[in-house]
Amino acid sequence: MAYSIERTGKTVQEAVSVALAELDVDEDKVEIEVLEEGSKGIFGILGSKSARVRVTLKESYSDAAVKFLKDVFEKMDVNAEIEAFEDDDSVMLNIVGEDSGIIIGRRGETLDSLQYLTNLVVNKGKEIHKKVSIDIENYRQKREETLVKLARKLAERVIKYKRNITLEPMSPYERKIIHSTLQDNKHVETFSIGEEPNRKVVIALKHR
Repeated sequence: MAYSIERTGKTVQEAVSVALAELDVDEDKVEIEVLEEGSKGIFGILGSKSARVRVTLKESYSDAAVKFLKDVFEKMDVNAEIEAFEDDDSVMLNIVGEDSGIIIGRRGETLDSLQYLTNLVVNKGKEIHKKVSIDIENYRQKREETLVKLARKLAERVIKYKRNITLEPMSPYERKIIHSTLQDNKHVETFSIGEEPNRKVVIALKHR
């Protein structure tokens, strides 16, 4: 639930200023509802009424992401902490917890699904789209390093034995790592075959 406060002042702007100062935010970070316009009364003294406003903090992209993930983890009976970092273009979430294996899933499939769903939830109805990235205890970097080593090792086998190698099914993100790692290799080429979610990368010897 969004946090709101009501404040009064001689004018609407004064009431808003009081609320903004208390919340320590700029006006673009809140929604303002004027409850009473206020009036000066007779001769500016008798019967005067203060202006009253309700100022509500807008939910940030990172707030929405954290809230969604906490709800998901609660339903999964998973205990995890979420660290959020947000800039003008993206939201980065790092998850720390004892149940990391459950959240990551087989070959990162659960983590990728959570990231996809969080992107949809966070950007729904927003004019500005922010890319949401989710990692858990540096899993993605470790997985990328593993895939880079695997790609280079298998490329050497293809060159040595002159036989194509088909890898296990991978996500688009992981296939991209394999393709990028070997794109400048003079002796092998890569391409994908099959349909999602069973699409695979093939490492093949270049024909001269």
